[in-house]
Amino acid sequence: MNIIFFDSLSLRTHLLPFTFTRPIADLRVGILTIKEKFETYFNQFLINTTHNIDDIEVEKHTFSFLTQNYLQEKFPTHFEGKENLYINGAVLPNSDFFEKLKSIPLETAVFSENGNELIAFKTFTEFKSVEKFYDFALKVAKQKTEKIQIEFLQRTWDIFRANKREIEQDFEWITTGRKTQTVTDKNTVLYNEERIFIEEGVTIKAAILNAEKGSIYIGKNATIEEGAIIRGSFALGEGSVINTGANMRGDTTIGKFCKIGGEVSNCVFFGYSNKSHDGFLGNAVIGEWCNLGAATNCSNLKNNYGTVRIWNYAEENYEKTELQFCGLLMGDHSKSGICTMFNTATVVGTGANVFGEGFPPKFIPSFAWGNGNHQTKFVTTHLDAMFKTAERVMIRRDVKFTETERKIMKHVFEETDNYRFWESNPMFS
Repeated sequence: MNIIFFDSLSLRTHLLPFTFTRPIADLRVGILTIKEKFETYFNQFLINTTHNIDDIEVEKHTFSFLTQNYLQEKFPTHFEGKENLYINGAVLPNSDFFEKLKSIPLETAVFSENGNELIAFKTFTEFKSVEKFYDFALKVAKQKTEKIQIEFLQRTWDIFRANKREIEQDFEWITTGRKTQTVTDKNTVLYNEERIFIEEGVTIKAAILNAEKGSIYIGKNATIEEGAIIRGSFALGEGSVINTGANMRGDTTIGKFCKIGGEVSNCVFFGYSNKSHDGFLGNAVIGEWCNLGAATNCSNLKNNYGTVRIWNYAEENYEKTELQFCGLLMGDHSKSGICTMFNTATVVGTGANVFGEGFPPKFIPSFAWGNGNHQTKFVTTHLDAMFKTAERVMIRRDVKFTETERKIMKHVFEETDNYRFWESNPMFS
């Protein structure tokens, strides 16, 4: 079966800036991205939990995306002459959902419990655009529909709010039927060791791992340096480093090939990003190829303990929330200089460079350069300069900044141009 994750037309804009540069199903929540959750369940967990492989029908599945046109070159759709099961990329699946997927009839649209969100659609028809897929699915839905109760991402902050639950579920899918590597360092202390899973090639020295309140997963070839303290629920991706003396306070995911130090609480790093130095980050989501300079601090609670408002691209305004705790939401390839101070619930777009004294605005558009105050007013980052920086940053992880990446960033630059009228925009005056 071809399993194809489509971008929800109603949710994608609410999940910016992270969906500027990826499909919704490529968002990381818990240990895995949404796409990886499906791959893990079908290809690993389902087999590991079956005592007799002959008892189940083993079917080869392909997994791909149906996303925005400018992203399709990097995230193509795959068809192999089989049934196509289109799944909303914002779905956070559980075992019950996987069971229900098996029984979806052909040409039947499945909606969320309130009927507002298309969740899944099975058909032999192949679609090359999200819009054409929706048109077809909704026409068919008038004849045959079902409803289902399922969790899915609706706002950017859902990523860190759901992270503890998703870490625990992903932990079960990844580790069931497998054996953890042992910790040989005599100066490392493990609490509730049965809820700690360590992949091959991991280095841990003189650290504390406490899984009494949540599971801890350490990915392949990761490093935990001396004096680091880690509390579950926690996930560390392949090749990532927790620096000397770091304090990981739980409900946190560090994706692949990151370097993290300081104090971190209930955060999600998608991957390839650095927060190497001291400074606090809480209730936050950080995209790929970001860097937080030394002593960058991010507030996650207002002084009056009130609820926060957050910039919403779909509304093009600040949205009221019920959140009391919310920190920094930063898109791919954005950076902060040393001693940068981000206010509660700050949204930073893609390719921004934030530096200077004082608090910058709570919404910083993509490709902004400066911090918006009277000393370092925002100017627009030159694309060529941004490309050169991206090349330097990515080659340090042995990743090439390709022509495809350039096209994506150029599209995002053009798409976000309307936010960068600094003099006439009252948010930055």
